[in-house]
Amino acid sequence: MAEPPRPSGAARDESAPTAAQLARRILLAADPAAKQQAAHAAWAIASAGRLAEPVPGGPAAPMPDRPARPTRPLLLPPAAMPKRGRAGSPRARFALLHALAHIAFNAIDLAADMAGRFGHLMPPGFASDWFRIAAEEAAHFAMLAELLAEQGGSYGDLPAHDGLWEAARATSHDLAARLAVVPQVLEARGLDVTPAMIARFRALGDARAADVLARILNDEIGHVAAGNRWFRQVVGDSSGEAVQRFHVLVRAHFRGGLKPPFNDSARAEAGLATDWYQPLCARCPPWS
Repeated sequence: MAEPPRPSGAARDESAPTAAQLARRILLAADPAAKQQAAHAAWAIASAGRLAEPVPGGPAAPMPDRPARPTRPLLLPPAAMPKRGRAGSPRARFALLHALAHIAFNAIDLAADMAGRFGHLMPPGFASDWFRIAAEEAAHFAMLAELLAEQGGSYGDLPAHDGLWEAARATSHDLAARLAVVPQVLEARGLDVTPAMIARFRALGDARAADVLARILNDEIGHVAAGNRWFRQVVGDSSGEAVQRFHVLVRAHFRGGLKPPFNDSARAEAGLATDWYQPLCARCPPWS
């Protein structure tokens, strides 16, 4: 996969915003339109090389414990989520798209928090990468919101759960753990399940939804790849050290094992060879 675009290296001045300042603007925007706008603005600043350089060894800037949220959707525990309805029905299709929109909305905040919470520990390209990802997640949310509108609804019409942000809170103290769990476990799961969803929408004659999900899948490969690349830099990659550290962190911070089936080709494209995830599989034959 091609290396993501980097900041141009343009001259910086003392008024250049920090990654933490831009991240807070995203995280504290409750309205979906405002959050999307803040994400795109942050990426425009970072991609133009106008992001302030992190201060080596400087203190961490405080990030919100929770991002701001709109009044809808109602957030429920995962176990309390209602059933989506009969597979293939309009209700089930709307519920699936609503769930995906909620994931994308949360992913904007996850990427922003990554940049703002840990950017001062890393080279400038780190925050830039995650602001790019936040902007791409904002674009994903916009596309999914359009699909919901075409079906006569909108984001917030159905309840949703808060599991993704709980994973961020559980790893807020440890960059390596965050990189292991969020992009390389949670987002990597999207690589596994999205192809079947694409096929399902095509079988139902909904080529537009299928094309949107195909675009999202391609972008998500890049997001997982960014997580893998930075994880290797943080923990080291000599003699399988990164793989072993990944296993330790996932077992410590992710409840339950990983579940098949796996999209081996997409995972490999993102840097996750089978020895990264197969030993963590709860329903797979013993790994050797």
